Amino acid sequence: MKSTAPTYLKHHLLIAMPHMADPNFAQTLIYVVDHNEQGAMGLVINRPNGLSLGDVLEQLRTDYEPPLHCQGIPIYAGGPVQTDRGFVLHPPGRTFQATVELGELALSTSQDVLFAIADGSGPARSLVALGYAGWEAGQLDAELADNAWLTCPADPEILFELPAEARLDAAARRLGITLALLTAQAGHA
Repeated sequence: MKSTAPTYLKHHLLIAMPHMADPNFAQTLIYVVDHNEQGAMGLVINRPNGLSLGDVLEQLRTDYEPPLHCQGIPIYAGGPVQTDRGFVLHPPGRTFQATVELGELALSTSQDVLFAIADGSGPARSLVALGYAGWEAGQLDAELADNAWLTCPADPEILFELPAEARLDAAARRLGITLALLTAQAGHA
């Protein structure tokens, strides 16, 4: 019998299928930060939560006046876990007090990256999220087997260049799929 090694989806996008019933994930696009035998972690990248970087910086330092451009930098609802914790996805290179290199990207969780973005010395491209999506060991694999998600390799253009509302459909198009044409019904042969 042939043994197959598990396929992990680090640096991939999860595209929620139209029948996704969980309101935390319906119509979401998730960047997979890590996926291994212990579980998975990702960030929802297409759901702005209504806050801006300026709002967050004002909460972090009440005596700080954020530059005007910070009001145009959206904060994303990264997922339902630890919604008070911030995550900044950005290209690798410069590291901050708490930065993990992910290969093609980096993830920073310290406040210094936020203030660097504000003053123009931070990463040129970034995505700021509050909270994350997490799966226990085998949970994401089971959801994939149940056809809850489509997957495709991550694309920096989708992550950083497209408006939030265009990201989900753009990721599906990379697979040659139009989500609006998929049915929520499952069939059996």
